[in-house]
Amino acid sequence: MALTAKQKLFATEYLVDLNATQAAIRAGYSAKTAGSVGQENLTKPEIKIAIKKAMDKRSERTEITADMVLQHWREVATADPNEIIQHRRVCCRHCFGRDHEYQWVGTEEYDRALNVAKAMAKKGKPPALPSDAGGYGFDPIIRPHPKCPQCHGEGHGQLHVADTRDLSPGARALYAGAKYTANGLEIKLNDQEQAWDRIARHLGMYKDELKLKGELTVKKLEDLM
Repeated sequence: MALTAKQKLFATEYLVDLNATQAAIRAGYSAKTAGSVGQENLTKPEIKIAIKKAMDKRSERTEITADMVLQHWREVATADPNEIIQHRRVCCRHCFGRDHEYQWVGTEEYDRALNVAKAMAKKGKPPALPSDAGGYGFDPIIRPHPKCPQCHGEGHGQLHVADTRDLSPGARALYAGAKYTANGLEIKLNDQEQAWDRIARHLGMYKDELKLKGELTVKKLEDLM
């Protein structure tokens, strides 16, 4: 049976957002009955065939296949967020100083602190010159010393964001952008739980009849593929 003009338009509009009600409205059906008409249209074999053909043609045009989409979701779902952003426990100044005394990065840092202390002393304040007994070579990104008497091996927390130019393909799929806000740098990641959900639905792991967008059930969507 040949499709009517409205049915053809419905099949075309359905591909826009997979929303049967909105597709029916855009195809010219009454908004009052669009919900029921849209659901009914999805059960008609000739319309299902038209939608399937349109999906196949679109896939050919864009050269994007279902396997490619599934692979993208897999990369998002299995990517390691630690490759992008990490919360580290790093050492304190006493962790690796000699006898766990305060450790300086280098002589320049120590000399600056010494000059500040001398300047304060000239203003009539008691001199409190810093000591370099802890030595030099402080590395702010290594793990805490487990027996440090100052931080007790806890160090302190530090956020680290990776250079996103060097991310693996999976981490790059997970990464959704970054921006500076009033509270600092904000890192956006794609939703891994949503990716797993899409994979499960694609593989037919859900046996329920949960509706997608309030219109199309998982079973009906699978029937269209």
